[in-house]
Amino acid sequence: MTTSPDDVRLTPRTEPLGLAVPSAVPTHWYNLAADLPTPVPPALHPGTQQPLTPDDLAPLFPMALIGQEVSTERYVEIPQTVREIYALWRPSPLVRARRLERALGTPARIYYKYEGVSPAGSHKPNTAVAQAYYNAVEGITKLTTETGAGQWGASLSMACSLLGLECEVWQVRASYDSKPYRRMQMETYGAVCHPSPSDLTQAGRAMLEADPHTTGSLGMAISEAVEAAATDPAAHYALGSVLNHVLLHQTVIGQEALAQLDEIDERADVVFGCAGGGSNLGGLAFPFLGRNLREGTSTRVVACEPAACPSLTQGEYRYDFGDVAGLTPLLKMHTLGKDFVPPPIHAGGLRYHGMAPMVSHAKELGLLDAIAVDQETAFAAGVEFARAEGIIPAPESTHAVAGAIAHARAATEPQTIVIGLSGNGVLDLPAYHDFL
Repeated sequence: MTTSPDDVRLTPRTEPLGLAVPSAVPTHWYNLAADLPTPVPPALHPGTQQPLTPDDLAPLFPMALIGQEVSTERYVEIPQTVREIYALWRPSPLVRARRLERALGTPARIYYKYEGVSPAGSHKPNTAVAQAYYNAVEGITKLTTETGAGQWGASLSMACSLLGLECEVWQVRASYDSKPYRRMQMETYGAVCHPSPSDLTQAGRAMLEADPHTTGSLGMAISEAVEAAATDPAAHYALGSVLNHVLLHQTVIGQEALAQLDEIDERADVVFGCAGGGSNLGGLAFPFLGRNLREGTSTRVVACEPAACPSLTQGEYRYDFGDVAGLTPLLKMHTLGKDFVPPPIHAGGLRYHGMAPMVSHAKELGLLDAIAVDQETAFAAGVEFARAEGIIPAPESTHAVAGAIAHARAATEPQTIVIGLSGNGVLDLPAYHDFL
């Protein structure tokens, strides 16, 4: 049964949090598919190129997640166990960036939704915990995955440790080498982390044979993780972005932000989120887009992607594989091509050749805009934010900060800006060191 927005309960957090604004925790995830004017094109089987069936996905995902992947229900209830783990860090704060406003001399009011308060330091646990929970319920004992910068790998490692599962991670070689503390974080949670491409899988060996010195990509790492799960009956695969169910779980971000703004009688004029695979952007923006579609509000959403990997601003909108080896379903998305290997930029979490199908579809419908930000501009914005607000943003988040700063500087009249600060950069300080 589909519930209305008024039916979605918000459970107030009772203990003092020291937030800039009051907060509430959603008890349901929000599904943008229920409000889109046209449905997202279906994923296709890589062999038959026909729409996927639940049986096609069963070797990799539990049935609950497969159901969420194709659901058109507006709200999906969050299991109690997941909500209890969320309570370790949720609700995340929505903070008025008054010092940044003063530094910019802008008439705009700037808020940032800060996901760096999670134990793993980013927004990724919102779906990691949910995916680990549903797999554990189905009796799976091990999850495999890929990771770029390491935020997703660390988050799934944490979730598996909390829910009693093994975790094996393939990390993009460029990030594995440049971000050793992310690997250490995963290992502290009990996971095993390999550089990708590796010689542990057929896909990895083929990639190394083609280019022994490759810096890797998320598409390569996905191929290895999918192969490892498909060949192990006790294992399933977990994905940190792109798929519908991943973005669904992340909507706790945007739902909280909407409630927090409502409580202080604010309406967002423009929302900026970083965009790589789409999980942070979708999680923040989809509830705002849903309100636009249902209630006629006009919040503008801007996806801020790296100029080195510009799938939304320069990619083609077509069916493509989500991985290099062609093991995954074909997805209708903005893509640079499955064989595209981006340069080893510091924002490893955004180094993906494609964009989430639902984000891509929303872009095609004109529901959101996209800009590309070069690495120098992104880091300059991250430093400016850190020196004004005290928080060092993750390299991925600096793209959203850069977009918001440029917009705020150009503003000539009062307006409300919301930034998705998807994580902190405490383990990314070597990247800031290189910039400085």
